Amino acid sequence: MPLVSLAELVEKSSALHPVSFPTDTIPALAVYPHQAEIIFQLKQRPTAKPLILMTGEIEDIWQYVKGTSAEMKIWRDTAQKYLPGALTLVLPASELVPKTMNPLNPDSIGVRVPNHPIAREILRQTGAMATTSANVSGEEAITDLREIARQFPSVYALDYDNQIVEKTPSTVIKWTDKGWEILRQGKIKFIIHNS
Repeated sequence: MPLVSLAELVEKSSALHPVSFPTDTIPALAVYPHQAEIIFQLKQRPTAKPLILMTGEIEDIWQYVKGTSAEMKIWRDTAQKYLPGALTLVLPASELVPKTMNPLNPDSIGVRVPNHPIAREILRQTGAMATTSANVSGEEAITDLREIARQFPSVYALDYDNQIVEKTPSTVIKWTDKGWEILRQGKIKFIIHNS
């Protein structure tokens, strides 16, 4: 598909088309959460690899997760320290998260707010999106939006002039009954301080 403006990208996502836009890490391939299966098909992605729920504001995260008041305080404190930023928090999913976002473990969801003004503006307009990197599963993530548009003809990619050089994905941490566990050390160096 041709590259599109921000307004067109929001319009296309509202019309249920997959879209791609820059983030503070690698560009996102995104659809509305209830359309998650589109991304799995586009990427030929195994269902064992869940998608990330990206929002424009930290406060938008909490409706999609559930926990005790003590857990919520820890999660909020962690989010306030690291988000917006390249940290994905894997938390227990609320009933608002479609099971297709994490088919093998639908009770869990990764959430993130990117530290990128354009990504956040898009997400403020669209609401939460199911996201992942733009690539065929198992291949290196594509960092050029023009190349994403070329390789994925059904995806509307943002016409964005700034060259994206970041190739490091987000750090992924998961909440367990013992506290935080690092699943992937990425752009943010996360230190565990579990008691």
